[in-house]
Amino acid sequence: MIRQWELVERVRKYDPQVDENLLNRAYIFSMKAHGAQKRASGAPYFSHPLEVAGILTEMKLDGHTIATALLHDTVEDTVATIEEIEELFGKDISRLVDGVTKLSKLEIQVESSAQAENFRKFLLALSDDIRVLLVKLADRLHNMRTLHYISKPEKRQRIAQETIDIYAPLAERIGWRRMKDELEEICFRELHPEAYESVRNRLVQVRERGHNIPSTVSRQIRRLLKRHEVSATVSGREKTPYSIWMKMKRLHMNFEQLSDVMAFRVIVDDLETCYRVLGIIHGHWAMIPGQFDDYISTPKPNGYASLHTAVIGPRNLRIEIQIRTHEMHDIAEHGVAAHWAYKQDSDKLENRKYRWIQELLSILDDSPNAEEFLEHTKLEMYQDQVFCFTPKGELVPLPRGSTPIDFAYAVHTAIGDTAIGAKVNGRLVPLRHRLATGDQVEILRSKGQHPSPSWLSFVMTGRAKASIKRHVRKQNQEEYRELGKTILANAFRREDLGFKETVLQSSLHKFKAHDVQTVEDLYEEVGCANLTDKEVIEAIFPAIEFKNAGKAPISARSDWSARRNDEHRIPIQGLTPGMAVHLAQCCHPLPGDRIVGLVSRGEGVSVHTIDCETLPTGEGEQDDWLDLSWQDRGSTPEFYAGRLNLVMLNEAGALGAICSVVAKNGGNISNLKVVSRDPDFFTMHVDVEVQNLKHLTGIIAALRTMEVISSADRIRG
Repeated sequence: MIRQWELVERVRKYDPQVDENLLNRAYIFSMKAHGAQKRASGAPYFSHPLEVAGILTEMKLDGHTIATALLHDTVEDTVATIEEIEELFGKDISRLVDGVTKLSKLEIQVESSAQAENFRKFLLALSDDIRVLLVKLADRLHNMRTLHYISKPEKRQRIAQETIDIYAPLAERIGWRRMKDELEEICFRELHPEAYESVRNRLVQVRERGHNIPSTVSRQIRRLLKRHEVSATVSGREKTPYSIWMKMKRLHMNFEQLSDVMAFRVIVDDLETCYRVLGIIHGHWAMIPGQFDDYISTPKPNGYASLHTAVIGPRNLRIEIQIRTHEMHDIAEHGVAAHWAYKQDSDKLENRKYRWIQELLSILDDSPNAEEFLEHTKLEMYQDQVFCFTPKGELVPLPRGSTPIDFAYAVHTAIGDTAIGAKVNGRLVPLRHRLATGDQVEILRSKGQHPSPSWLSFVMTGRAKASIKRHVRKQNQEEYRELGKTILANAFRREDLGFKETVLQSSLHKFKAHDVQTVEDLYEEVGCANLTDKEVIEAIFPAIEFKNAGKAPISARSDWSARRNDEHRIPIQGLTPGMAVHLAQCCHPLPGDRIVGLVSRGEGVSVHTIDCETLPTGEGEQDDWLDLSWQDRGSTPEFYAGRLNLVMLNEAGALGAICSVVAKNGGNISNLKVVSRDPDFFTMHVDVEVQNLKHLTGIIAALRTMEVISSADRIRG
């Protein structure tokens, strides 16, 4: 076990200005907090945080990170509190300890590679300070080094699977290669012991046959470079058993076909020398085609830079050679921590402090691996996502700003289609509620529920939008068909013709230009005004003379829901019989307004007020206008929505008083939306159901007399 003074001395070697008092206090606090606790190995529990701190000193991390490593288990496993940590060690360290504690609580058993990928992204998203993640990785590494002390095989396998799915790829993404290799080695040995022994034995055979190949080849490379007056450090290494096994599986190759079982590194002083060494090696040994990669001109997303080539080297061996500078080598070995070391200003502690964290934002990308789901994606991307849980603990990634409806469709389309409500963290919330990372979401469902078009105004994901639109299109299609059938039945009746579907069926070929295949298609074309009833009758009975054209009432309705009721027809004159018509939602025309119709293919006629701001104003844009007027409906009352803009005082009872005035004047508030608010006034849009323009004008006048109303006006566009 590392002694107190040894730990401090390790940090002082690379950071002479470290706060030694801080490290000493953290050491003593953690040792006392863990007290007599023991690990599975029988060693004092305090040895674990101490070893984690020791691992991080190898990366030359700052004093606050080392102190966090010493304290990282105190809140979770002892009586110490995060408030106590903040009081004794400051906000920065307490925030780091709290972050590591939260990550520890979120460890899960991974059931699929997709779930592992989501969880890795989740950890990155929560680690707004990457030091939290570094401490967590070091914590996992020491736990894996002592994995063999766990007696239950199934528990060892679960931990190993979790590590190889989540933590080893995380180590790779931040460029901590040594960590990745060691984690993979331990996991491979635990999860696939027979494959591990087989690959390891093959490597032993290669060593025995080659009579110390690495040192022999390294010596020859050094001699070659010395002849060309190049100063370089040359070393040889074997690929790890796990990386060999994975490459054999991925490329369906046997052991002998691998060209990079043996790899050699040439480390030089500067960038130009890298390319010079490449030329020397290619000039001396034959290059293996297709085996050259330039990661200097195009670094890997995690910051890795090096030249890779494979040649037929000494003794006709296929060998891989990596060429890099000293700085590139440190980054390859230590990842983001090496960026910190090279970006620091050794004379100015404050300028140096944590600068590597900022560098991370530009270098921390997903590895370009075909087995990964996202490529070339930086940490900033994760800040645009939220990660939520199902009640069963499955992780669902969503864009920031997503709602329970987005969550429901992400789980399954059927869940989204039947959603009626949601609970977030056990509390009922509106369907437009914005989700946050870590939320547990439960969707409430009903078989009778269907997607609402209003959901389109707040959902974020493409999947949710596409599903809702598909349902709305299907619903509209059914209503168009119902409307078209009614229109044709009425038209046939007016002309004293027998309305039979068999007659329509036998004449479908006459409507090929409209892509009509079935009678239902024909109804739909009529319902959406692509065909009029007159055109259909003329096509079926070419010699007909219309007896009642223009005498029948208009068969379109004021809205889709009213199309099922023949009594609710918009009383408008100036339309061709059979035209579908609807009142525009931008200006809410009322009887008494001057109105105009705007013809749109596939949608019928949209009725606007003559001064609606959305009507086209350019020349040549008014060819599809219809001059319309309201038709007298006699004593039968009809109600239409008029939209008001109200500015009211922010005081108790104001809204109730407004509702009372509207009701006393025969109106009904059907919708209300608060547009803006401040300490003194509220601005609201209010939809009021009225019979005509005169009715609405009377309600506006009554509202303007109220003391709580600052202004009341009709919205025109």
